[in-house]
Amino acid sequence: MKFRFLLWPLGIAGLLVIAAPNALFPYPRPATDVSFAADKGKFRILQQGNEAGTEEFDLEGAGSTWVLQEQTVIRVAGSPEMRTSGELHVSADGTPQRYTWNAEGTKKASGVVNFEGGTAKTSITVPGGKQPIQQDFKFTSARIAVLDNNLYDQYAVLGRIYDWQAKGTQTFPVLIPQDATPGSIDAESIGPQTIDGARLEALRVHSKDLEIEIYFDAKFRLMRLEVPAAKVVIVRQ
Repeated sequence: MKFRFLLWPLGIAGLLVIAAPNALFPYPRPATDVSFAADKGKFRILQQGNEAGTEEFDLEGAGSTWVLQEQTVIRVAGSPEMRTSGELHVSADGTPQRYTWNAEGTKKASGVVNFEGGTAKTSITVPGGKQPIQQDFKFTSARIAVLDNNLYDQYAVLGRIYDWQAKGTQTFPVLIPQDATPGSIDAESIGPQTIDGARLEALRVHSKDLEIEIYFDAKFRLMRLEVPAAKVVIVRQ
């Protein structure tokens, strides 16, 4: 399946190195200081400078688990309104435990992923389907980056599991739940950057075909995400 990053109508598999089911991926050593903090807010979604939608998100602690809830609405001229929601449960070190999602546009679908060690057990339900579509994907590490279609604050979790002290290029196993697709990405710190007068820490996520730049404040809250080749910007309100 293709990886539909952001709101583009075409499939962009270039962000991920797509792999076959049950593929195994190397993983960088754990970050030396992974720590989450409660965060709540809203992103504006811009394409070619025009308003294209919004995302509301809420990250809260629940015992030893952190829960990220997101709801995105995308409106593109000539296309049906797209609504996507997700709820991601991660442990204190960023390891995913459970993920649920719903997507509604030209079609409706929903799904659940349960993570057991290095295995992601996915289940997708579509209207009219006799039973859920189930697949298991195995990774060499339990600390898998969940980066689903049209849900952007999940990149804040990626920013937490990146080892900022080691820096350099780090390769991460990734799961795209809506597409039931495993893969991998490279992430690299490009140092502090000044955006609109604010000093932000920047992370570049890339493959051979596409680059994404992610910006965090001093508390490593996601503030901005850019895909220069597509002229897409996600910015915190």
